[in-house]
Amino acid sequence: MSDRALPVQALLVVDVQADAVVGERAVPGADRLVDRTAGLIARARKGGALVVHVQNDGRPGAGDEPGTPGWELHHRVDASDTEVVIRKLRDDGFHGTPLGALLSDAGVRALAVCGVMSEMCVQATARTALELGYRVVMPHDAHATHDIPAAPGISGPVPAAAVSRVAEWALGSDLEVVAHAEDVEFAAPVPPGS
Repeated sequence: MSDRALPVQALLVVDVQADAVVGERAVPGADRLVDRTAGLIARARKGGALVVHVQNDGRPGAGDEPGTPGWELHHRVDASDTEVVIRKLRDDGFHGTPLGALLSDAGVRALAVCGVMSEMCVQATARTALELGYRVVMPHDAHATHDIPAAPGISGPVPAAAVSRVAEWALGSDLEVVAHAEDVEFAAPVPPGS
């Protein structure tokens, strides 16, 4: 079976934290994003896939500073061997975290990435996963970001939807973009030696 035919064996839910999806600092379409990521989590759990909530530890004073309400994960975590939280300090969920070892030890070969911000943490995490040889699926309707404000002498404002699409495009042809989160199929990973 080719990797492209594999069901997704892990779901990376990147930075779906209160600061990004609730209140005045929420990304445009936050309710839709939360609905899509919740659906992915539920289907991944049902399929036996590994669910990894990647939580950003923001710097002091940031909206996602550890211990603040904005830092809290939006979705409930069913802590178990197949659902974990990994905290990070950089955009890339692999950098300085046990994410790579976790995926490898579980036998994951194909994963889906969703969350915020499309052009930052979602893209950085997906890029490293691609570089490590994973099949990476990105559901278009399950990641989001903010509008980019106008830059005098450079450009007018760039709508968030365009920023998200460019973030996908910039990851190249190895990334599999699917239009809808509901199109992602999940299965349990097979640990090495099983």
